[in-house]
Amino acid sequence: MARLSQPLTVFLLSLFALFSLTPIIWAVMISLKQPADAFSIPPQLLFEPTFRFHREIWAERRFTEFFLNSAIIALGTVFISVPIGTLAGYALSRLESRASRSFLMGLLIIRMFPHILLLIPFFIVARSLALIDTYPAMIAAMVAINQPFTVWLMRSFFLEIPRELDEAATIDGCNAWTTFTMVILPLAKPGIVVTSLFSLLLAYNEFLFALILTGSSTKTLPVAIAEYGGEDLNYWSLSAAGAIGIMLPILLFMLFFQRHLVRGLTVGAVKG
Repeated sequence: MARLSQPLTVFLLSLFALFSLTPIIWAVMISLKQPADAFSIPPQLLFEPTFRFHREIWAERRFTEFFLNSAIIALGTVFISVPIGTLAGYALSRLESRASRSFLMGLLIIRMFPHILLLIPFFIVARSLALIDTYPAMIAAMVAINQPFTVWLMRSFFLEIPRELDEAATIDGCNAWTTFTMVILPLAKPGIVVTSLFSLLLAYNEFLFALILTGSSTKTLPVAIAEYGGEDLNYWSLSAAGAIGIMLPILLFMLFFQRHLVRGLTVGAVKG
C-alpha cells in the first residue's frame, strides 16, 4: 500500500504544481509571441519566440528606473522593519505578561486594518511634510504596515528556540545583549531570512500606497505595469513581459537563499 501511495502522491503534487504554474507559463508565452499570435484561437503552442517586448520595457519604457525605485523601497523596508521585528520578537518571546499579550493583540488589530484607512493619514502627513514622491515617505509607510507582521513572525521563530540556552549563556557570564547576539541570533538566521523575504515581497508588490505616495521620480514597478493596458493588443504583450520582469528578481533571491528558506519554513515542523 505504501509503494502505491508514494507514486500517487508525487503525481498529485506534480499535477498541483502544473496547475499553479499555468498562469506563469501562459504569461511567458504571451510575452514571447507577436500580439496577433498571443490571442489566436486555438492557441499556438509552437511559435517563433520574439524578445521584442522584453527589450522594449527594459530599454525604452524606463523599466530599469522603476525597478531601482522598487528595490530601494523594498530593501529600505527590510533593513528597518526586520531588525526592529527581530528585537521586538525576541523580547516578546521571552516575556509572559498581560502587557506583552496586549501589545501583541494590538499589533494584530493594526495589521487587520484595511490599507485604505491607513493611506489617508499617511497621505496627509506626507503632503504636509512635502514628502510626496520621495523614498522616505514610501519606506515609512511600508515599515508601518509590515511591522506587526515581522514582529509576530519573528516571535514565532524565537519561541522554537529553547529558553534553556538563554539560561546557560547567563550562567557562562553573558549579559542579555551578548546572549541575544552570540547565542540566539545565529540560531534564528533561517527565520530572519524568511521574514526578510516576506517583508521584501510585501513592499515590492505594494500597489495602493505606491500609487498615491509616489510620483514620476519614485514610481514603482506595480504602478508602472498598470499603465500597460488599453485596447491595443501590444499592451498585453508588454504587460506579460513586465510581469515576468517583476518576478525574475524575486525568483533569483529565492534561489540564492533557498537553503535558509527551506530551513526557516520548516522550523517547528519536526519535534524530537
